[in-house]
Amino acid sequence: MTTLSGKVNIVSDLQAAKKAQARLMDKIIALGYGEGPAFAIKLALEEGINNAIKHGNGFDASKSVEIAYNMSHQEVAITITDQGCGFDPGAVPDPTTDENLEKPCGRGIMLMRAYMDEVRFNEQGNQVFLLKRNIPDTCGISEDTS
Repeated sequence: MTTLSGKVNIVSDLQAAKKAQARLMDKIIALGYGEGPAFAIKLALEEGINNAIKHGNGFDASKSVEIAYNMSHQEVAITITDQGCGFDPGAVPDPTTDENLEKPCGRGIMLMRAYMDEVRFNEQGNQVFLLKRNIPDTCGISEDTS
């Protein structure tokens, strides 16, 4: 069983984020993740890194974002840590309520939670843990029960 582990540190820059995300997604695809799980990981990874850069580090070029990963054929675990003071994820408004539909905040966290199997924040609120299990896509495939 192949397991890939490592850490990537990037400056608080969205272009650096895109490059790091592309490198990580190449590893994930090489491990045999299908279109559905790969899309979920890509979306959550992008949201997590962008939130760390924008909200955590405030685009401060002197601050970095650490992306730690542990990947196998069975699951991908990613931890994204920024150097900001953190936030309370429970205080983020629900973007699906009528009064928040037009507001831009909270959607990234909602998407991460919708697409990943686990999403956890550390107590300080400057680190997010993302987990996606590699469950084969069985859409359109029926089992023969005869």
